[in-house]
Amino acid sequence: MSYFIDRRLNARHKSEVNRQRFLDRYRTHIKRSVEEAVNRRSITDMEHGEKVSIPARDISEPVFQHGQGGHRTIVSPGNKEFVEGDRLRRPGGGGGGGGAGEGSASNQGEGADEFAFSLTREEFLDFVFDGLELPHLERKQLVDIEEVRPVRAGISREGVPARMNIVRSMREAQARRIAMRAPIRRALREATEALEAEERKDPVLRNPARIAELKAEVERLEKRLDSIPFIDTYDLRYNNLVNQPQPSNKAVMFCVMDVSGSMTQSHKDIAKRFFLLLYLFLERNYEKVELVFVRHHTAAKEVDEEEFFYSRETGGTIVSSALSLVDEIIQDRYPAAQWNLYVAQASDGDNWDDDSTTCRKLLVQSLMPRLQYYTYVEITPHAHQALWEEYESVQAEFPERFAMRQIVEAGDIYPVFRELFRRRTKQ
Repeated sequence: MSYFIDRRLNARHKSEVNRQRFLDRYRTHIKRSVEEAVNRRSITDMEHGEKVSIPARDISEPVFQHGQGGHRTIVSPGNKEFVEGDRLRRPGGGGGGGGAGEGSASNQGEGADEFAFSLTREEFLDFVFDGLELPHLERKQLVDIEEVRPVRAGISREGVPARMNIVRSMREAQARRIAMRAPIRRALREATEALEAEERKDPVLRNPARIAELKAEVERLEKRLDSIPFIDTYDLRYNNLVNQPQPSNKAVMFCVMDVSGSMTQSHKDIAKRFFLLLYLFLERNYEKVELVFVRHHTAAKEVDEEEFFYSRETGGTIVSSALSLVDEIIQDRYPAAQWNLYVAQASDGDNWDDDSTTCRKLLVQSLMPRLQYYTYVEITPHAHQALWEEYESVQAEFPERFAMRQIVEAGDIYPVFRELFRRRTKQ
């Protein structure tokens, strides 16, 4: 007897189809675990995968088994002691279970280990953003093109051997041979017919000099036919490739945050989680995403990420200073015809008494006509103030591109994010 052992390595992504089928089947359990992971994770762990557990009772499969009663005859593999008709003693042991494990029995019913598996980063983010869409994604003008891709652009007479088009080259060679041989074949046929006619004449009337001349002509024409090459360098054709610019969607995300005295570090951490979710979401929809951090109290300033979240500078609150700075940055560096513009603002709702009206005017007259989307989250458990009321009028005027929600604690971030970017039903 011969045994064949297959030691070939498994192909890459061999079980990808089965894995996707499994993820689709238990989507409800996985989404629940992902939502819990988003709420409990730290900011730096958002881009990593996740370990998901599914209760064993939810992954049970239907099986066929023998019912109770009746007579059965079975064969146990490895049996060396018993024969047909022997009675088997029950296994010994104390208590009601009779098991060999250590410890006492539980009074809480049956139990089973949960089935655990790991989600990759891409699978984790797919579940995080499942059912979400990016409002008003637009393809802007192609400027500052950095990426090009070679594409087919017809046939050329010049090129490298690796790009030779065999079919077109053979077609050109055949056409050339037909064109060059046609007049020679015609002349050869005429010379052959004349030679045959001269040889059929009566020997008295036959002209030996004419016959010798026709034979020499026929020989010369046959050599000319044989000298025509099967393929010539003139016949070679090459696939022509040209570098075509690749359209790339570009987006810029403005992170605007209030850093006045009322904004605690806890408020800033909540805002950072929201900004991070939005950035990851934009990154999945655009090839190039830039971040601009604008912090403000009584005055606004463009800063880096470290200073944006951890600076100790505080003061009063004038929100219009930040909106004016965003407007200036857009005019100077990010023209609306070339960039998709998104603004995310986080605040505790406090603002100078007369400044909220100025914020509304800036948004309605200058910013909103150029922005794809504006999101405002108010991180406070208290009642809304004048800024919220003015923003409600902006939302009424731009219902599809202006969204605002309230966040009380870190657990509200993900539900609020999904509400802001939920997939709209097309009318």
